[in-house]
Amino acid sequence: MGPGIAATLARAGMTVTAYDASPDQRSKAAQNIALAQGVLGNLGVPDRSTGKEIRVADTLESCVEGADFVLETVPEKLDLKIEIFQAVEKLVPKTCILASDTSGIPISKIQEGVAVPERLVGMHWSNPPHIIPMIEVVAGAKTAPEIVTWMVDCIKSIGLLPVVVKKDVPGFVENRVLYALLRECVDLVDQGVIDVEGLDTCVSWGIGYKLSVIGPMALLDMAGLDIYQAVGSYLNKELCNRADVSKYIRERTEAGRLGIKTGSGVFDYTPERIAELRAERARKLVAVRKTLQS
Repeated sequence: MGPGIAATLARAGMTVTAYDASPDQRSKAAQNIALAQGVLGNLGVPDRSTGKEIRVADTLESCVEGADFVLETVPEKLDLKIEIFQAVEKLVPKTCILASDTSGIPISKIQEGVAVPERLVGMHWSNPPHIIPMIEVVAGAKTAPEIVTWMVDCIKSIGLLPVVVKKDVPGFVENRVLYALLRECVDLVDQGVIDVEGLDTCVSWGIGYKLSVIGPMALLDMAGLDIYQAVGSYLNKELCNRADVSKYIRERTEAGRLGIKTGSGVFDYTPERIAELRAERARKLVAVRKTLQS
C-alpha cells in the first residue's frame, strides 16, 4: 500500500516522505514507487508533482519532521497502530493531521491511545491504491468535524473519490460488504456447490461485471424491490451466517498457504506466474477505470 499511496500523493503535488521499519522494504521502495508512477501515467493522471523525488527516510523521526499530514499503513494490529501514533505525536506539531489506513479497526479505538484524538481520522484506501480511486473517510468518536472536511477536500483535490462513512463500525463499508461476499463464496466451495475456478468466473463475470457499472442500491431499483423482497424472503434464510472463519481457510492458513506472498493459498504460484498476474491485473484494472470514467 505504501508505495502506491506515496506515488499518488506525490503526483498530486504533495511533498512526500515515506518510512518503513524494515530495511528490506526501504530498499525496495524506489522500485515499487516507480512501478506505481508508471501505472498512474498510463491512467492519464495529471502530473502536478513539484519535481521533488519521494524521499525514503531511514528513521521515523526523519520521515515526519515538519509534516503537516501523517498517514500510517502498518499491519492490522491495534496496539501497533497506537504505538506508532504515540511516537508520531511526540515528533510533530499539534496542528499536524493524523490519518490511519486501517482496513477495519474502529478509529475510535485507535483514538483511545493518543494524546490529541480530535486530529485523528480514518483514510481507508483500496488495494491497489494508485489504481482504485475510492477512499473511505471515517471519523472516530472524537474526530473534529473540520478534520473530516479537510480530508474530504484533500481527496477531491487529488482527483479521487471520498466516501464519508457516517458511523465508525468495524470494517467500515467496503470491507463489510467484501467480507460478507467472501464468507458466502468460501461456504459455497466448502459445501461442494462449486469449485474455486467456477466460483471466480461466476462472480467476476456475473455480479462483479454488473456492480462495476451499477451499484447495489441502484441494482435494487433496476431489478425491482418486489423481486428482491420475494427472493430474499426465502434465500436470506439459506445464506451463510457463521461467525467464525471456515475450515477451508483455517487449514490453509495453518499449513502456511497464505496466498501469493507464500507461493500458495487457494491456488499455487511460481515467481514467474506472480509477476504475470500482477502485470495482467494492473493492466486490466487500468483499462476498467478508464472505461468507467469515460
